[in-house]
Amino acid sequence: MIKNSFLETIKILDGEVFNILHHQQRYESVLRSLGSVNCKNLIEYITPPPNGLYRCRLVYTPASIDVTYHAYTKKEIRSLKIVHDNLIEYSKKSTDRKAIDSLYEKKENCDDILIVKNALICDTSIANIALYKEGTWYTPASPLLRGTTRQRYIDEGLLVPQDIRVDMLKYYTKAALLNAMIDFDIITDISFE
Repeated sequence: MIKNSFLETIKILDGEVFNILHHQQRYESVLRSLGSVNCKNLIEYITPPPNGLYRCRLVYTPASIDVTYHAYTKKEIRSLKIVHDNLIEYSKKSTDRKAIDSLYEKKENCDDILIVKNALICDTSIANIALYKEGTWYTPASPLLRGTTRQRYIDEGLLVPQDIRVDMLKYYTKAALLNAMIDFDIITDISFE
């Protein structure tokens, strides 16, 4: 693993590369924030496997890009342990996940964690979250990471960013997890502990 490196996780299904526009935009945004103007076209580095579902892991620095492919099996998530951390920072999708991994260790018997920062719902350890109330899907206005799938659904008008406090969870009737691999995965019987 490259020190101080960043990554994009890109879904590939039967040779098709998904949501490359939003991955490209985030990649370019990260490099610009580091002072680099040397942005490459990511699709030129991807040679998708022709059959099956794969997680394309694209690790990069301003000077390099490394691409690997991993067969993907979805992890079932039905319960989220609420964990608080007011100092956590993960605004760039980095290979350094020590802070998130440390919180994940607190999940106890739950499938994953729901990170809360300054009393506001943020993300799980692997996905953005959306919550449903009165005909509208909402997503935290201040997630830890502005995910590419989350951004696509906001751009399409299907998700509304909103501050969501922990004490507001009881007012939402459904939840969905969002990331590049699972897209918009509605969980009808999720529990928060």
